[in-house]
Amino acid sequence: MIRPLLLILSCLFCILPYAYSQSPKHEVRAAWLTVVYGLDWPQTKATTPQSIKKQKAELVEILDKLHAANFNTVLFQTRLRGEVSYPSSIEPISSIFTGRVNGNPGYDPLQFAIDECHKRGMECHAWIVAIPLGSKKHLTSLGNQSVARKMKDICVIYKNEYFLNPGHPGTKEYLMRITKEIVDNYDIDGVHYDYLRYPEYTRNFPDKYDFQRYGKGRSLTQWRRDNLSDIVRYIYNGVKQTKPWVKVSTCPVGKYGDLSRYSSRGWNAIDAVYQDPQGWLGEGIQDQIYPMMYYKEDHFYPFALDWQEQSNGRHIVPGLGIYFLDPTEGNWDRGDVDRQIHFTRNASMAGVGHYRVKFLMNNAQGLYDELKEHFYAYPALQPSMPWLDNVAPTVPRNLKAENSHNGYIKLTWEASTDNDSRNAPRYVIYASNSYPVDTSNPENIIATQVDGTSYTYSVIAPWEKRTHFAVSSTDRYGNESQAVQSK
Repeated sequence: MIRPLLLILSCLFCILPYAYSQSPKHEVRAAWLTVVYGLDWPQTKATTPQSIKKQKAELVEILDKLHAANFNTVLFQTRLRGEVSYPSSIEPISSIFTGRVNGNPGYDPLQFAIDECHKRGMECHAWIVAIPLGSKKHLTSLGNQSVARKMKDICVIYKNEYFLNPGHPGTKEYLMRITKEIVDNYDIDGVHYDYLRYPEYTRNFPDKYDFQRYGKGRSLTQWRRDNLSDIVRYIYNGVKQTKPWVKVSTCPVGKYGDLSRYSSRGWNAIDAVYQDPQGWLGEGIQDQIYPMMYYKEDHFYPFALDWQEQSNGRHIVPGLGIYFLDPTEGNWDRGDVDRQIHFTRNASMAGVGHYRVKFLMNNAQGLYDELKEHFYAYPALQPSMPWLDNVAPTVPRNLKAENSHNGYIKLTWEASTDNDSRNAPRYVIYASNSYPVDTSNPENIIATQVDGTSYTYSVIAPWEKRTHFAVSSTDRYGNESQAVQSK
């Protein structure tokens, strides 16, 4: 239930004239990068050395543009429908890269995406489509590599589409195998589950046998919700045993359920698709939730507050339907998105996700420019995860700033003394014309996620030059040390 006063104040905030809200120092600024059908990337098939280079360059261009607008999180589609974006021993690599199933694109797209994100100080999360497998034609095209052939016991057909069966115990094992392959083999920052739900209003979903066998006195509705919760719990605990700092998140349906004053019009997580993400938050088996809040006005604000109030301290990152800014997709104007970003900041949410990259690249209704020039004018660090770890790394030492002959300033420092090689500190660079540098002000951040113990500061325009510097260390949980200041 939404607290009435908070709801009224928050809604008034959204309709009154406003100035740009203050840019926070910690904020998730995410974008979904869709691989299926090449909707966002790739546009070129990798079949020759030249086309491989072009395909990679397309991704670099996207990431450069996101970095220029101070995005810090890329949700990279890693599992599509029964196929993946990396060389796997479990499922075939998608034909989108080469034009043929399990074709070799000449490089590892997931590794390339992670490396290029990290070069730019951005996190890369593996976006995994969980339950849907696609049409019979699609599954047939995957041949002997298809899960429907290799493990048909965990697959069902519903309305001419294939799905993993959430009611079969083997499904969580299968999804964990895929997750473990990614987490074990890649320096991924998060695993992000999409379509971890039943199809909409599945009265006749073919799980009668499984319900009879495993229902144990529960109603069909509760059993199905428990099945999804069991998958989430199993994956979360499995990831944390291997790399506890890797963020585990889902993107559930954008409305959890009906509110006392607002109807979800029957389309919600708990009733329509058997998801219980607020239960997952309460149990502590999610680090982040990206509810797909592709609505506006009264179908956004009260439901967003409901997520925040039930967050259990975890990160709530509403997914914004920026694709509706395209006149072929919807009738939104940019003010709808502007107000939603203001609202989420005013409600102290962890940030927002933008669905999807194409509409940022196309600068739909000037949104990309608006983000770059105003909302995301300064960098932001990742919010911390104190439920996992709240101990900051040690302070780096002996910061020196030396002018070089070409006008650059070379910063060097002594590393933090933390010894966990799997969670080695990275560094945040601050600069200002005032001493000491105010590290609470995001305007003073000039670089994040810096590896090593040196950084070269270059200035494009002389009037932008800064004379004082500070360096702090951060860990994979988002904890930040105090900063060492240059004299």
